[in-house]
Amino acid sequence: MDARRRGLLALALAAGVAPAFVACAHRRTWKSDPFALGVASGCPRPDSVVLWTRFAPAAEPGAREPVSWELATDEGFRNVVRHGTEFVDADVAHSVHVQASGLEPARWYWYRFTAGGQTSAPGRTRTAPAPGREEAFAFAIASCQRYDDGLYAAWRHLADEAPDLVVFLGDYIYESAPRKDRVRTHSGTGAAKTLDDYRARYAQYKSDADLRRIHASAPWILTWDDHEVQNDYANDRGQDLAPDFLARRAAAYRAWWEHMPMPPSMRPLGPDLRVHDRYDWGALARFHVLDGRQYRDAHACPPPGRGGSTTVNVADCPDLLRADRTLLGSAQERWLEDGLAQRDVRWNLIAQQTLMAPFTWTKEGRYWTDGWAGYPAARDRLFDAIVARKVANPVVLSGDVHCNYVCDIKRRVDDPPGAVIASEFCGTSIASAGLPQSRVAAALPLNPHVRYGRSDERGYVALKLGASRLDASLRVVSDVEDPNATIRTAARFSVESGRPGPQPG
Repeated sequence: MDARRRGLLALALAAGVAPAFVACAHRRTWKSDPFALGVASGCPRPDSVVLWTRFAPAAEPGAREPVSWELATDEGFRNVVRHGTEFVDADVAHSVHVQASGLEPARWYWYRFTAGGQTSAPGRTRTAPAPGREEAFAFAIASCQRYDDGLYAAWRHLADEAPDLVVFLGDYIYESAPRKDRVRTHSGTGAAKTLDDYRARYAQYKSDADLRRIHASAPWILTWDDHEVQNDYANDRGQDLAPDFLARRAAAYRAWWEHMPMPPSMRPLGPDLRVHDRYDWGALARFHVLDGRQYRDAHACPPPGRGGSTTVNVADCPDLLRADRTLLGSAQERWLEDGLAQRDVRWNLIAQQTLMAPFTWTKEGRYWTDGWAGYPAARDRLFDAIVARKVANPVVLSGDVHCNYVCDIKRRVDDPPGAVIASEFCGTSIASAGLPQSRVAAALPLNPHVRYGRSDERGYVALKLGASRLDASLRVVSDVEDPNATIRTAARFSVESGRPGPQPG
């Protein structure tokens, strides 16, 4: 760009003129569609939402690029209410994070990006209701979309349902090395470890049209689990006990932020990044979004010479029952308990990574140590707080285990049948393979608080929440390897306000 055009662009930005002018002022030739990775929105508040895109690497963006954005109240962009221009560079993988503020509550908007004469496909987003308002809404929980395990037909069907919100509970990517015997093949030559590796893996996942479509359909609330970094990592400890694990974690956290619709203020500068947060849907619901990875204690009784999880008999692993063990870290535990104690919403939705209800695989008591069963004292403290604080309508939303579980939550698992204090919906995976259903079926009689358990289903949980009840539909695709897979409702459950415990139908 010559000096005159740079001057015109600077004047345009200073004057706040329409983004169309900025696009004309900086025309350039792209090698391919710069918006091939799609658009997304997230973090909906009553007056703001975060907008996201990233220039596709194949388009060969320059060292520093301007990108304009528009937010309108109509799909045709005749009424643009917010617009601006951001400058992005290779340091953030040419990702764009816009905190669009000053918006009306409970309103749908459309947004798009323009750069160098190219305009993205539009996205649709919305704001949360105003404080004090009780507005029913539809949302979905989803997790675990391993690219090489299956296709994303589930996302296409969810987009057709047009939810108000998508809540993603972790394992957006899998760091695993590519294998030739999979449905699709991961990029690269090995497991993702460096910033470039993770960036390439996110770009591959976002090349999927069905994933791009659901991102463009509704705002997302997100947290992470382990595979965004490394399987079964715990705090500063990797599964392979590598001494440089924190450098890998820093790269992974950086790439996660670069590719998610999260605020620009969250940009990480090292191996730490706070992702736990609260999101209110008016006075109807509060999402308490947790981080079960970054602050947890190391796994109890890990495999010899390694970190990570296993299954153990309680009698053989005294460390499992230590009273000071934590999954969330002490600060996040206090933060969660304080948030649950507030009495200004009707429903408290605890959005977190993994199955919270106890689940034993044998009558002697054999538990998987990566989930809450590996941190029973921490789980007991949370359940005690729910009872002591008289938390309004607590519902746990979970993922991770590639299985649909619907559970009664009791203060202690051996409490009598009527002593239910909360409900749990643990959704299956979008694509990641599950355990053999025969194993789950054999264990279900040992876990009578589990109302439903299927590991051979891929999909999501669609929920509708109103003042008086929560309705949940377990949505399951016909074949995770079929791009034209159909979808059905495998089961329906509901929770009535003031009566914890999911009921069928």
